[in-house]
Amino acid sequence: MVLSLVIISMVAAGALAGVYALTAQTIAVQEAQKQQAAIMAVLPEGCTIAEPQEIDGLTVYKAYKDSAWMATAIETSEVGFDGPQVIMVGLDAEGKVLDYVVLKQTETPGLGAHIDHWFKDAVGNRSIIGKKAGELTVAKDGGEVDAITAATISSRAFLKAINKAYAAIAAQPVEAASGATQQATEQQPAEEKEAEL
Repeated sequence: MVLSLVIISMVAAGALAGVYALTAQTIAVQEAQKQQAAIMAVLPEGCTIAEPQEIDGLTVYKAYKDSAWMATAIETSEVGFDGPQVIMVGLDAEGKVLDYVVLKQTETPGLGAHIDHWFKDAVGNRSIIGKKAGELTVAKDGGEVDAITAATISSRAFLKAINKAYAAIAAQPVEAASGATQQATEQQPAEEKEAEL
C-alpha cells in the first residue's frame, strides 16, 4: 500500500513538473505582453520610452517627448488584504496620476478586487486620476480618496503602492532621452514591443 502511494505520488509530481516545463515559456511571454500593454496604457501616446531602470526595488520606465521627460510608468506593489497587488501606474512629470493598470491581485471578489477600476471612477472622491501621488490616503485616515466599500485594507494597500511609485522617482534627476528608446504608439506590433523590453 505504501509503495503504491509513493509510486502514484512520484508519477503525479512528474506529470505536474512536465506540464509546468511545457507551459513556463508561454506564461512568461504572456506576462511580458501584459506588462508591455500596461506600460503603453498608462503613458501618453507619442512618447519614446527609455530602457527600464531599477529604483528602490521598483521597475521604472521613463517616457520622453522631444527629449523632455514627460511621464513615467512604474511597476509597484504592496500586500493587500488577501495577498500582493502588482500595479503599473503612470505619473506625469509633476507626479500626478495619469492612469493605472492592475497586473496581479488576489483580493476578495466583489470587494477588494474592485481596485482594478474603483480608483478611476468619477463617482464621489474615488478617482485618483489627475491627483498628485505621494500622500494619497483614504478618507477614513483623513485623506481625500474614498475607499472601496468594505475593503479599506485593500484600498490602503493600493494607495500605498501608488505613493511608493512616486517616492521612487521624486528625487530622480530629469535627463534627456537616450538612444535606447522605443516609440509609444498603438501601431507598434506587440512582438516588437516585447522584444525591446
